[in-house]
Amino acid sequence: MAPKAIIAPSILSADFAALGAACSETMDHGADWLHIDIMDGHFVPNITFGAPVVTKIRSHVARPRASGGRGTFDCHMMIAEPQKWVKEFQSAGCDLYCFHYEAAVESTAAEHPADHSDRRTSPKELVRYIHLQGMQAGIALKPETPVDVLWDILNNPETAEVPDMVLIMTVHPGFGGQKFMASELPKVRAVRARYPHLNVEVDGGLGPDTIEQAAEAGANVIVAGSAVFGAQDPSEVIAQLRAAVDRRKGAEKI
Repeated sequence: MAPKAIIAPSILSADFAALGAACSETMDHGADWLHIDIMDGHFVPNITFGAPVVTKIRSHVARPRASGGRGTFDCHMMIAEPQKWVKEFQSAGCDLYCFHYEAAVESTAAEHPADHSDRRTSPKELVRYIHLQGMQAGIALKPETPVDVLWDILNNPETAEVPDMVLIMTVHPGFGGQKFMASELPKVRAVRARYPHLNVEVDGGLGPDTIEQAAEAGANVIVAGSAVFGAQDPSEVIAQLRAAVDRRKGAEKI
């Protein structure tokens, strides 16, 4: 059975002129986590914000009382050198550091933004490093990356090197407001079939019109940006997203 529904609105669609208040209000509307998209202009063509902004909004949202609990800052690191920024974002208030597989296999083992290293890192090593800093670790896949690359990582007997969450992108990373790619749902089904208790997140084009497909495939962590922040009643949209995941869980019990 899939784990509980987690609704993680993406603050990329929030009002940046009043970002702290927007984060606080979204939690009051019923959100479980906040999804924070970090883009560096290298791994993806867009640039968003960095650790100082995370530090500022952290003061508006209480830290989770338990790992993965309410108030989790789910930082989606769309950056070329993910290991360099782990400590910076941990200090800023990140709770779940989700890097891209595609970046981890091409980046270095440098541990600080100003550092240089000739040694390559790996997804397993990066997961371990994130855990050592006291955060949960997530691993994300672009649409063009086959899901099979995850099996060796998730089947690892070294539990410190196993991610706490898998993120399947249902758009190409880099910009909000894109159309939902149902073609990526077989990846969600494949991960859910093999790992029934793992948090499986979907990000991109999610809203009331597409949530049923994602929930049926087995996603339980739902990222929605404009669908929540652009809604007349964000509480109602969050409730709809949660209900769809809960219905899927209920159907499993029958």
